[in-house]
Amino acid sequence: MRHAIGAAAALILSLAPAFADEGKWLPDQTGALAPALKAAGLEIDPAALGDLKAAPLSAIVSLGGCSAAFLSPQGLIATNHHCVYGSIQYNSTPKRNLLATGFLATSLKDELPAAPGTRAYVIEELTDVTPAMNEGVTDALSGFDRDERLEKNRKQLIARCEQQANRRCDVRAYYGGARYYLQQQLEIKDVRLVYAPARGIGNFGGEVDNWQWPRHTGDFAFYRAYVAPDGSSRSFDANNVPYRSKSHLRIAREGLKEGDFVMLAGFPGSTDRLRTAAEAEFYYTSYYPRQQKLLSEYSDAIARATAVDAAAAIKYANALRGADNIKKKLLGQLAGADAARLIERKREAEAEFRAWINADKARRAAYGRAVSSLDAVVAEANAALAAAQTTGLLSRAQLLAAARNAYRWAQEREKPDAEREPGYQDRDRLQTIERLTAIEKRFDPRVDRIVFEQALAEYRKLPAADRDAAFEGKLAEIGMDRLYTETKLGDTKTRLAWLDRPAADFEASDDPFIQLAVAMSPGDLALEKKTKDRNGRMQKARSAYMQAMLDRAAAEGKAIAPDANGSLRFTYGKVTGRTRDGDSWAPFTTIAGVLDKDTGKEPFDAPAPLLARARAGEFGRHVAPALGTLPVNYLTTVDITNGNSGSATLNARGEFVGLAFDGTLDGVIADWLYEPRTNRTIHVDSRYMLWVMEKVDGAGRLLKEMGAD
Repeated sequence: MRHAIGAAAALILSLAPAFADEGKWLPDQTGALAPALKAAGLEIDPAALGDLKAAPLSAIVSLGGCSAAFLSPQGLIATNHHCVYGSIQYNSTPKRNLLATGFLATSLKDELPAAPGTRAYVIEELTDVTPAMNEGVTDALSGFDRDERLEKNRKQLIARCEQQANRRCDVRAYYGGARYYLQQQLEIKDVRLVYAPARGIGNFGGEVDNWQWPRHTGDFAFYRAYVAPDGSSRSFDANNVPYRSKSHLRIAREGLKEGDFVMLAGFPGSTDRLRTAAEAEFYYTSYYPRQQKLLSEYSDAIARATAVDAAAAIKYANALRGADNIKKKLLGQLAGADAARLIERKREAEAEFRAWINADKARRAAYGRAVSSLDAVVAEANAALAAAQTTGLLSRAQLLAAARNAYRWAQEREKPDAEREPGYQDRDRLQTIERLTAIEKRFDPRVDRIVFEQALAEYRKLPAADRDAAFEGKLAEIGMDRLYTETKLGDTKTRLAWLDRPAADFEASDDPFIQLAVAMSPGDLALEKKTKDRNGRMQKARSAYMQAMLDRAAAEGKAIAPDANGSLRFTYGKVTGRTRDGDSWAPFTTIAGVLDKDTGKEPFDAPAPLLARARAGEFGRHVAPALGTLPVNYLTTVDITNGNSGSATLNARGEFVGLAFDGTLDGVIADWLYEPRTNRTIHVDSRYMLWVMEKVDGAGRLLKEMGAD
């Protein structure tokens, strides 16, 4: 395999310099960015930033929802505290609440298994597979058949890639399906929790400070990747050994200062900058406001239900933190859209682009139909998404979600593996088992019933045509009391055993949650068929529409960065604060802010050892000369989104200088529109990380391993 960029995209980049700071670039695009990178302050060869087989990119890790990096040859992985929060929660009990106290393994044998399903993915290849994906795809195909053909091609490419042992591969769409790339990663299944500072460091400020500046949060933690003695990837085993990474990042001896060049690589989840104006209007006038309301109600229900139950509070801590984070981000997006005139600007840009298409007969012939087709299918998709926003709430009932998943597995197992739906092939079985296992420490029947009843109240507001009569009838027949008192799915062994039973056993079962799952299945399958047809038509229209954008950009010598989609990307910027209408943000915060904010009560409850060392001024080599004290967090202009959490921040020499962990509330509009004046990323400074490890938590073993002692 090779890692390459599509010819048209490469042409676009060759014609224009990159826009400063903006853009989540593919690794192979860094060569074309070389002049801009050098001008911005990069000191190493830009070609190194496109080589997946050497540092720094070969040291970058995906955790499947967060980014991370190797900081030692022994598989030591640095990421954000909030990225390991689920594993801290999974290993916590009321008597040993690691969420509050933190955790430090004193030796390899003391490192704890991460939460079930935790993975470390090491990037190896990123390959343009557009021709292979388009094989057999013609305009004559219906939307459903087009989607099926694309999925067949995708599964064949993945299967071929995964003939290599221990590999996890995926094919993702770029530019709305105008391009496709196959991402190959080494999948490491044994990941262990090594170190996480106390809540009063890793989550200092909590939701009060979330998405805010100034910030004083030590949002960092460490995992370790383990493999079998022969180097193969296998699940947790006492005989496994630390993974020997091909490369690791070196800790910078000299910290950052204002104006310094920085860069990072990670796996940003999704952005929507290339969406249409109609989509922006739907999301910002309908979907996001309601989603924020639903999340607030969900979060409040969990908080009330767990307020006097310590065990339940631990079980739902990860779910609660996630909901609180997203609902606050949505508030920022809504406010940011108004301030930036997002919808109006999208309409203006779209009108100008479509006028360009209509101004030329050849362009009208090539792309005119795609414009009208895209508008029609977008309207369909918006309506479907509005309904799905409500019906999806039913999955908050964890045992119902488990039963539906298991029943679908039984149905799909009746097909040859290559013909099964994605998510139900043999390659997906282990992760399904792990997800079903994780329920045992994240489920409480009393709390689950509360959130399910809340979801049902919303569901019943839908028009009858959007509800499932079979589901409602079966639920009325069973009743909520029987649903929770008679089910056996709360037992992990029983729950997992259903994965190996035939569909007929589900259909004959008297377990109430399984009966609900069976009743819902025909509706689920019918909806899936409609979705596939719409997706096929969407891909046909959007890929052509995006090709028009790419053609225009090439003609004008401009670059278009593809929207984020969970694949490896590179971004760069500089350390800088912000001044806006009298509101001035310094680029660094310091330990003085921790002392000022500390109240001794959550969320401003820094540990006593930290406060003592800070008040004594015991900062040593970690002092920033320009600040005269210990830095905690800093701001940069790098372009990130969800999924970039835990991305290693590098200086101009490619050395580790911290971790990206957040943005600012008025900057989260960057998912749709990058605003240089407001876009800022918040990082935890490596000097603060090292000081906490050395002076507060006594993590000398890890400091020595990283070469930072």
